[in-house]
Amino acid sequence: MQPLILASTSPRRRELLTLLGQPFAICAPSFEERPVAGVPPVEQVRRFALEKARSVAVRQPDSLVLGSDTVIELDGRMLGKPTDLAEAKVMLTQLAGRAHYVHSAVALCCVAQQFERVAAETATVWMKPFQGDAVERYLETMESLGKAGAYSIQGEGGRLVSRLEGDYTVVVGLPLRLAARLLDEAGHPARIDPDTVYRTRPYPNWKAFTS
Repeated sequence: MQPLILASTSPRRRELLTLLGQPFAICAPSFEERPVAGVPPVEQVRRFALEKARSVAVRQPDSLVLGSDTVIELDGRMLGKPTDLAEAKVMLTQLAGRAHYVHSAVALCCVAQQFERVAAETATVWMKPFQGDAVERYLETMESLGKAGAYSIQGEGGRLVSRLEGDYTVVVGLPLRLAARLLDEAGHPARIDPDTVYRTRPYPNWKAFTS
């Protein structure tokens, strides 16, 4: 079985992939995420995940490379990662009291085996209507930085969420059932049964969202 590489430096994706039991290495992707005007957010996230995986796969042709990406969609617009706390505040204010979509994509590439797959899943998140200085207090945690939509559901940001419909791991950043299915198609099955992972929910705040 060829080595598995995670094309990401995200601690969340590393932690989630570890739950499937596979040993893997980490390699930072060289692809830079640049949205293309007029392309739906779910298609953007599929392209981002695939290009991340490809950027590592060309350097590690004998390895199976997993890339992933997550974006937020609100009113048909894509919300990425805020560049600073001011932009994070704008994003959170837009999300307050409303539902939005979270799209996460997973891509697998192996150059030597000419294998390439990409797929995406979507979850719907309803945010609470923020009261008083809730946004300011959350921004003080600094969780917003580096997070699509400016919040972290697995951290203090979980307090801002009223409910979730769909796979919790989509919102964290790596849909595990989808990743396990693609790994199985690549002949690299999960060593830990995904059903066991979803039953025990061994990740922060997962048990608070039971859909």
